[in-house]
Amino acid sequence: MRPIALGILSVIVLFGCAKSPGSISPAYVSHMNYLNWNCSQLAGEGQRLSSALAQASTQQENARSNDTVGVIFLGLPVSSLSGDNIAPEIARLKGEAEAVRKASMSKPCETASLGPERQ
Repeated sequence: MRPIALGILSVIVLFGCAKSPGSISPAYVSHMNYLNWNCSQLAGEGQRLSSALAQASTQQENARSNDTVGVIFLGLPVSSLSGDNIAPEIARLKGEAEAVRKASMSKPCETASLGPERQ
């Protein structure tokens, strides 16, 4: 009976815990949505997305920490089960930031003003 319980716990720990923000791949977002934007608008959107990604990354790290504590003390990834894991939101934000960068590259914009590459 113990090997089965240990196996189930291992699966929960490996697949149920919140991912680190850095390990989340960007979702596909078409840069075509941003082609009609001017450089100033793109820069503003890049900064907004960078800020939103930083906040979401902090929230995701907290969820990851809570999952670790939950698994240690309760045997369950509590944040992932309660909806605090926001990996899809981080993937979307990364995808949008990438789309904004691609759109800005098709214009004579300075990409330095569009924020960090990825967090």
